[in-house]
Amino acid sequence: MTGSAAEPNQPPAHQSLDWHEGDMPYSREFGDHFYCRTDGRLECGHVFLAGNGLPERWASGGAFTIGELGFGTGLNFCETWRQWKATATTDGTLHFVSFERFPMQAEEISRALSHWPEIDAERLALTDRWPATNDGRIEIDLGDGVRLTVVCGTALEGLAQAKERFDAWFLDGFAPSRNPDMWSEELMRLVFDKTAAGGSFSTYAAAGFVRRNLQAAGFAVEKRKGFAGKREMLRGDKR
Repeated sequence: MTGSAAEPNQPPAHQSLDWHEGDMPYSREFGDHFYCRTDGRLECGHVFLAGNGLPERWASGGAFTIGELGFGTGLNFCETWRQWKATATTDGTLHFVSFERFPMQAEEISRALSHWPEIDAERLALTDRWPATNDGRIEIDLGDGVRLTVVCGTALEGLAQAKERFDAWFLDGFAPSRNPDMWSEELMRLVFDKTAAGGSFSTYAAAGFVRRNLQAAGFAVEKRKGFAGKREMLRGDKR
């Protein structure tokens, strides 16, 4: 899974990473990998893109805003951007807004994403523009109507202050059992409130309390088949 935007007990200034199999980051603080060990890029396509009806929803053009809880390595953004370039209309614009407590350094992002040659162009463009330091907000204009914003800090605080209205959500914090704050009812209510009418969410998570919190927030929630042998995932709409 991608990195968490929520704050664990006594958080460090920067996550302590181990690297498994050469290029797979593992958070010591959360005791979890940043993405599916089978294939994180294909998981992104199955869970977050298909789960939100993308790229089909881009066919109508216009502005589209994606919100993400947990930027982590930037894998979801790079794969989304790759598919956007392949399918979006010429008059479409994409704003990808992610909330991340512990942003990685450019060299860490590059190492993690080097596993997938399919997103080499996006990886290089992202890391070339990634700042060495930030003042709480990273803004990157990638041209051709694509813009990335990473809000640094706890998800609850960052989302409460967000002005955007989101057409789709990628809920991708660390596992609910390891990082329950990222999946709290309070945060899910904020996600719902900041979602545009007709907007959607998707997540690899299928824990009962996550489903109940999303339903309590107001989403119509459905279960779907998960990725790579995972029995279930969740998706839903703001109707």
